Amino acid sequence: MTHLVRAFGALLIPVFALCAAPAQAQQDTFRVGFVNPDRVLREATTAKAAQAKLEAEFSKRDKDLQAQGEALKAASEKFEREAPTLTETQRATRQRQLVDQDREFQRKRREFQEDLNARKNEELQAVYERANRVVKQVAEAEKYDAILQEAIYINPKHDITDKVIKALNASTAAGTGTGAGTGK
Repeated sequence: MTHLVRAFGALLIPVFALCAAPAQAQQDTFRVGFVNPDRVLREATTAKAAQAKLEAEFSKRDKDLQAQGEALKAASEKFEREAPTLTETQRATRQRQLVDQDREFQRKRREFQEDLNARKNEELQAVYERANRVVKQVAEAEKYDAILQEAIYINPKHDITDKVIKALNASTAAGTGTGAGTGK
């Protein structure tokens, strides 16, 4: 019988330890939040301002390239219509001119795309840096232990994207500026 009491007592000790564990776990709660960076880039005033700045900066070049492309297309169509009536020398000369114009157009288009991508990366980097500072401020203020930016699934109650966008917009409204050389 004493063995039975000892065995039963030995079983109760782990049970009491398990009951005490939740109280300890409540004190050491690990808080996790989630931020959707795509939403921040779509909805934050800073990101919208960066996009508008890029559009203003590159719109003239884009329009010029579109006009050059349309002119090249029209010249090519004109050549196709007139080719049967041209001499072999005239046909070869005009064809060579069209090829040269097309090569120049493609070069300008590649340069435009490279310049646009480089500037877009600069502006996005500035927005990301500001957004990351705001995420850190929100996380510290609300005592989060970790903030995730990518997840397969996240419970919406852990999504702090709206708070980050509001804080980022508030910091923009406060006059901290936008763009690559500010706020660093």
